[in-house]
Amino acid sequence: MKKLLLLLLVFVASQGLIAQCGSWEKSANKDELENYHVIYRQFVKSQNYDAAFDNWKKVFDAAPAADGQRDIQYLDGIELYKHRFGKATTAEEKEAAKKAALAIYDQLIKCYESNGIPCQGENCVNKKLAFVYGRKAFDMYYTFNAPYDANLEAIQKAIEYGGNENEYVIFAPGANIAVYQFQNNLLPKEKVVELYTKLNEIADYQINNNADLSAYFTQAKENMNGTFATIEDQIFDCDYFKEKFQPEFESDPDNPVVLKKLILTLKSKGCADDDEFMVQLNAQWQKYAAEENERIQSEYEANNPAYVAKKLYEDGKFGEAIAKYDEAISAETDNDKKALLLFGKASIQFRKLGQYGTARATAYEAAKLKPNWGRPYMLIGDMYGKSASSCGDSWTQRLAIIAAIDKYAYARSIDGDVASEASSRIGSYSRSLPDQEMGFMRGIKEGQSASVGCWIGETVRVRYK
Repeated sequence: MKKLLLLLLVFVASQGLIAQCGSWEKSANKDELENYHVIYRQFVKSQNYDAAFDNWKKVFDAAPAADGQRDIQYLDGIELYKHRFGKATTAEEKEAAKKAALAIYDQLIKCYESNGIPCQGENCVNKKLAFVYGRKAFDMYYTFNAPYDANLEAIQKAIEYGGNENEYVIFAPGANIAVYQFQNNLLPKEKVVELYTKLNEIADYQINNNADLSAYFTQAKENMNGTFATIEDQIFDCDYFKEKFQPEFESDPDNPVVLKKLILTLKSKGCADDDEFMVQLNAQWQKYAAEENERIQSEYEANNPAYVAKKLYEDGKFGEAIAKYDEAISAETDNDKKALLLFGKASIQFRKLGQYGTARATAYEAAKLKPNWGRPYMLIGDMYGKSASSCGDSWTQRLAIIAAIDKYAYARSIDGDVASEASSRIGSYSRSLPDQEMGFMRGIKEGQSASVGCWIGETVRVRYK
């Protein structure tokens, strides 16, 4: 009986997991569920949340994890219920939407905790859980006005799982809740200081290691610490923290992690720069920073020839920049990235070195690696347009303009991102098409083919003004 009960409990738990993280892969109506997914996703992309809801619910109720590999339907569902919450006209409707959204957050958390959705990479599950808890905390604070205790718990869970990999969305809710709770005797000073320190560690890590979002983390950190500053006199004590952290420094004085944490913490407690202990810390940090910056810069340049190429270009050393681009191109295995490097090389060859033929060959090589990319053809069009005036007689010059227009038109036909720019160039160059009289004198009718000659060597279909 005990074994039977244990098996029953395992079965019930497994069924709960399937319900929480189920996919359509083994479903009898897999095609129908996939169709619901595709339909509702289109509505979500256009932010037509009302139209998306019914189809989302059909597929989510049956297969919340879609094909079992992603969490998109959970995140979409949260957005749909947030939309409903915003539109609700009664307290009952708002409460129902709020509960549904938070329930989906909890469902997604359970899925990741139980490995119900595959996750690749080091600490992937923890990073996902930190992301979900962080977004949940943000919505609890800004959208749903959830109880502060529960909201703070979600923030602490995000920190627990993600550490320094957290988003800045938890900064403002964390600071505001901590200050309010402290001012109302609901959170002790030690807990406020602990949260402050952890959030600042996240901010500083991201500012120093996340170039794309560094400015956002900097701004979020400033705003957050502005909130904490309203109670800084009540929670920060320089002498107290010097006494607390000096043994940690003395036990490992060359550890940069310890140095950085101590300097940040003691400054936040009002310790002056000329304080004896602060002078000691800063001197040690400056020594480490100088050595580390030199090492990092040398290592980065050795491993990133494209970065060195950009610096050489900015310094006007175009030949050396080309050599570094070639080094970066040889080492790159991703075709899209290699195409971008080739395009940069072609641009220098054309615009700075005047190597038109070589630049065109490089641009074509870039285009081959990245299909449906119009930018290389825009560059070739620019080459033709710029060199047209030096391409023989007036007739040949006008044919070169047609060749340029053809390249812009082709770029526009394959790449919507350059369509507007291409149309503008076509409109501008169309004023320089040959007159009919020029063609008739040569016995060439509109629509006939003609060789451009010059370095261009293209055959074009003749058009007149």
